[in-house]
Amino acid sequence: MTDIINEYFDVLASRLEFVKTTQHDAIRRAARLCADSIADDKLVFTFGTGHGALPAIETFPRTGTIAGFRPIVESSMISFHRVLGDQGARQYRFIHAVEGYGKAILSSHQLLPGDTLILFSHSGINAVILDMALEAQAQGMAVIAVTSLPHSSTTQSRHSSGKRLFEVADVVIDTGVPKADASLRIAGLDAPVGASSTSLTIAVAHAIVSATAEELVRRGIQPFVMVNPNTEHKASATQQNDRNYAELWRRLRGR
Repeated sequence: MTDIINEYFDVLASRLEFVKTTQHDAIRRAARLCADSIADDKLVFTFGTGHGALPAIETFPRTGTIAGFRPIVESSMISFHRVLGDQGARQYRFIHAVEGYGKAILSSHQLLPGDTLILFSHSGINAVILDMALEAQAQGMAVIAVTSLPHSSTTQSRHSSGKRLFEVADVVIDTGVPKADASLRIAGLDAPVGASSTSLTIAVAHAIVSATAEELVRRGIQPFVMVNPNTEHKASATQQNDRNYAELWRRLRGR
C-alpha cells in the first residue's frame, strides 16, 4: 500500500521542481520590479485573500526578509479559521466576491506610482483580487501575480471586467497546481486531500524577496535584512531589526 505521507511530500517536491525549472525567469522579472520600487524609495505591497494571505504575510517582517515589502492584511479576509461566529467562513465567502471592496482596501494605503503589488491567488478569479490588480495598474503600479494557470485558465472570472488575474498582471508566476489543489486519493474517500498551493506560494514569496535582495546588492544598494533574534545575539539582532522597522516607517512617513 502506498504511504500517503511519502506520496504527499513527493507531490510537493515535484511541484516545487516545476516552479524551479519553469518559473525562474518570471521570478527574476518580478524581483527586478520589486528592486526598482525599493531602490526608488517606494514600496512593494503584498496581498492575498484566504490562504493567499499567508505568503503575503511572509514577505515582511520575518527572518531573511527586507524592508520595503509591505503586506496588506485584511482581518475579514484571513480570520475565518473559526468557521462560525464573528468573521466566519460565510462572511469571508461573501466579502471576497464583493466588487469594489478591493479598491477600498487600496485607498487606505496611500499608494504611489512606482510602487509594486504582488497578488497571491490560486484561482485568480474573484472580485477583490481583480479590483486590486486593476486599480493598482490604474495608479501606475506594477502588478505581479502568483497564481495557478491550470486552475485560472479553465475557470470563468467572477469580476465584471471578465478578466482573470493572469490576464491583467505585468508578471505572472504559475504555481502549476491543479484546479482542485488537493490531489491525493484515498480508497473509500470521494474527495482528494493534501493541498499544496500554500506551500508553493510561500516558497515563491521567499524566492522573490531573496532575488530582490540580490538585485539590490548588485545595484550597490544594501537592503535592510531582518535577522533572527532568538539566538545568543539577541541584543544586536533586535537593534538591527529595529533599524529595519525605522526604515519602513521612513518610507511610509513621506507619503
